[in-house]
Amino acid sequence: MSAPTAPLTTDLIAASSVRHFLVDTDLAPAEQAEVLDLAAQMKNDRFLHRPLAGPQTGIVFFDKTSTRTRVSFAAGIADLGGQPLIVNPGESQLGHKESISDTAQVLSRMVSVIVWRTYAQAGLEEMAEHATVPVINALSDDYHPCQLLADLLTVREHKGRTEGLVMTYLGDAANNMANSYLLAGVTAGMHVRVAGPEGYLPQPAVVDAARARAAETGGSVLVTTDPAQALDGADVVVTDTWISMGQEDEKEQRKTLFRDYAVDAAAMDRAATGALFLHCLPAYRGLEVSADVIDGPQSVVFDEAENRLHAQKAVMAWLLYRSGLASEPTL
Repeated sequence: MSAPTAPLTTDLIAASSVRHFLVDTDLAPAEQAEVLDLAAQMKNDRFLHRPLAGPQTGIVFFDKTSTRTRVSFAAGIADLGGQPLIVNPGESQLGHKESISDTAQVLSRMVSVIVWRTYAQAGLEEMAEHATVPVINALSDDYHPCQLLADLLTVREHKGRTEGLVMTYLGDAANNMANSYLLAGVTAGMHVRVAGPEGYLPQPAVVDAARARAAETGGSVLVTTDPAQALDGADVVVTDTWISMGQEDEKEQRKTLFRDYAVDAAAMDRAATGALFLHCLPAYRGLEVSADVIDGPQSVVFDEAENRLHAQKAVMAWLLYRSGLASEPTL
């Protein structure tokens, strides 16, 4: 796949089975492993895979601000031989002057992949329903599946595997990160524990979906309000900011509410010896994580940040390959 296949006609594309990545469980367990294997290969040889050679265009919409997502997708599309087109808030008619379905059909005739960092999951689903090129969720209010691919790649690098490991998430367990840790973690065969205060736990539908996937992989799910129960013997400890975009007016309330779920040295002491610390960044030292943990020897947050590049390249390439829109290179 150093060179793309001949362009498909619109009719042929419509007749093909285009793959999208909107939620972590869009990848079956074996497929997730394929993407992670591909990411590791791309990290080792950054320019081996060129499914967007041409250059073809990958469009990346941002309804929310971003650093790591923006840079990793822009660099990743370029690494794959393509041209990134970044669209900032207010720079397109998407969703207000033009419907999502119309936009999807227009873009499918112009670009090779659509990436969207947005609010409502329903918008991504509508985009994918009408697009004839892969659509990727770069973050929504419900899920952050690309981040989890980077996290799992990082765990693989440092632990040699994901299967059978215990991954614990502390903090706001009702947010998109907790949802994706549950779904992606059990897909990777992990025992996933999430802990947060009452009223800030995952929705039952997400927990049920995670348990159904865990039954396939040998993983497990624990949802609790007890941080000690979640931490005991954990191989991987994860947290996220307590104050996400749009929650700034709740800052003082949330600082009090989540105080017992902070990841500090005492929390890491409850985890297994040699446990890793992950955080998707940006981090607020002294709130959800102490400086001695995030800047300490168990922290792999900068490996994790770099792996956004490799994981997102891998999922873009994998979707193009499995959709029949590019050919894999002969190795």
